[in-house]
Amino acid sequence: MDGPDYYIPAAALGLALAFKLPGMRRNWRDPLLRSVCALLALAASTFFFAAPPTITAVNSLAGVPNFSAPLVYSILTALGASCLVLLVNWRGGPPEETRTVARRWIYGYGAVVVALNVLFSLGEAPVERLRDLDTHYAGTPYIREMIVLYLAAHSVAAAAMTAMCWRWSRKVHGWLRTGLVTIVVGSLFSLGYSVCKSAAVFARWAGADLDALSTSVAPPLASLGALLSAAGFVLPLLARRVAHQWSAWCAYRRLGPLWRELRTVAPHSTPSVRIPRWAPVDLRVTQRESDIHDGLLFLHPYFDRVLRADAQRAALGRGVCPEQARAAADAAMISAALRARAADPEGRVISSAGAASSDDSGPAGPAEPGGGPRDLVLISLALRRSPAVAQTRRSRAPAGA
Repeated sequence: MDGPDYYIPAAALGLALAFKLPGMRRNWRDPLLRSVCALLALAASTFFFAAPPTITAVNSLAGVPNFSAPLVYSILTALGASCLVLLVNWRGGPPEETRTVARRWIYGYGAVVVALNVLFSLGEAPVERLRDLDTHYAGTPYIREMIVLYLAAHSVAAAAMTAMCWRWSRKVHGWLRTGLVTIVVGSLFSLGYSVCKSAAVFARWAGADLDALSTSVAPPLASLGALLSAAGFVLPLLARRVAHQWSAWCAYRRLGPLWRELRTVAPHSTPSVRIPRWAPVDLRVTQRESDIHDGLLFLHPYFDRVLRADAQRAALGRGVCPEQARAAADAAMISAALRARAADPEGRVISSAGAASSDDSGPAGPAEPGGGPRDLVLISLALRRSPAVAQTRRSRAPAGA
């Protein structure tokens, strides 16, 4: 593997981290979000600092041959710890228990990072090795222990990730299961990296030469494993966000018929604040719902409770489910109210309703249709499709109008 083989994945992971940083600034107390950002940062750093050109540059700047070795091993160890911490936070549970388990992984792997650097400082590695340091110094005191320690820590992290994610994946479904299975595959590749590296080191101890496992086979396994593991963690979170955005856009579009009807009847009473076309879809949905509620409030004096009850009974008689029947009845009442308002351009009904509301002995007015977001969507759809609405539109406006 050459420089671009390392720098391209590092850039991709760095770009993913850049997209996460705004959310991190807004909600930095979220342990799951912090863990995701740490994972992406460490994965990108692993690829960047493990690239042979970077190794050469770091060794030259430090003035110490093979100074990159403990640096890369430390980042790789921290990456394994971040994967485990992210999995703990992702799975959830009692907050105190989650924090305790996460701290144990952090402290344990933090101690490994310290030990790696201490062992390197105690050892002698005078000849710079860009690709085969593990096997070249497999028999050197202290450097040997450093190599064994980082491989052991990496193997434990990969094995633990594989076992935990596989057990969890058998209990869940959907995108979460897809992400967990992806992590399992990535962890198996990472475990394969450790096996190849360890086999090459053990072969050196036995007087054999399996250096190709360390220099040619292990690096691609590590790269693929890191990318798959990172993708497995990000995939369910990204899929959830995409699903939310799609649901919001669908709600925005489905609210259209009701929103347009109410804007035509009271264009000056329900002004809409202009927002940019690139505004978040959640804000656009909120604006549309607010406009609809304002329009319903404007039409309230024209609502006919009897018509609504008749339309609901008729819908139930056709075998419509209760929720759809209520939406159809509300839509029919709104349609009749729109016709009544059009027949009352001077607003006499509104004036009389205001006078009645000031009289405590006056009769209670008709109830406003269901106002939750889901109700509004159902009403909007019924306004376009319901037979009750079509029948109301064919009839004349209520006599009270």
